[in-house]
Amino acid sequence: MSTHIHSSDSRIEGVGRRRFWTAGVALAAAAAGAGLAWWRYSPGPLLSGAEAAFWEGRFPDPEGHELTVADWRGRPLLVNFWATWCPPCVEELPMLNAFHAEHEPRGWQVFGLAVDRPSAVREFTQRLPLRFPVGMAGLAGTELSKTLGNVSGGLPFTVVFGRDGMVLHRKIGKVSESDLSQWASLG
Repeated sequence: MSTHIHSSDSRIEGVGRRRFWTAGVALAAAAAGAGLAWWRYSPGPLLSGAEAAFWEGRFPDPEGHELTVADWRGRPLLVNFWATWCPPCVEELPMLNAFHAEHEPRGWQVFGLAVDRPSAVREFTQRLPLRFPVGMAGLAGTELSKTLGNVSGGLPFTVVFGRDGMVLHRKIGKVSESDLSQWASLG
């Protein structure tokens, strides 16, 4: 009889060990996932000369008129890389519109760089008029965002430049109200 109890105890211990190992593997997987998400959503380094090259940029708007980035130098500038086919991009645009309306009187400028087709952006902005200028970056916008630290080329990607033209902050992924509040204090 004691042998039977002993083997039952062994089975219970075995179940406990399996649960312990399963929990350990699950914890390790969660940590790896969190690390991967942090890496994916953390901007990489700026490439040498990326800020200067950005300020030399010229982009057509959806109607074909040229926008010169240097015109905004000397004021804080929030640049948002987006596309009409990107759900998080579309979700954050009303917040960026509101940010622009509220902070433009204090010198802030918002500039959208669409990684998209002009016809798609024109159609989109008829439904949701944007109060800030939008430049057409096309696929070259992905490469430009990579020079500014968006290693994966994912959208949306936001870069905040100070009055001196230097990058103050970058974010891969959808902006939040708290991001915008924090950035407003930088300008």
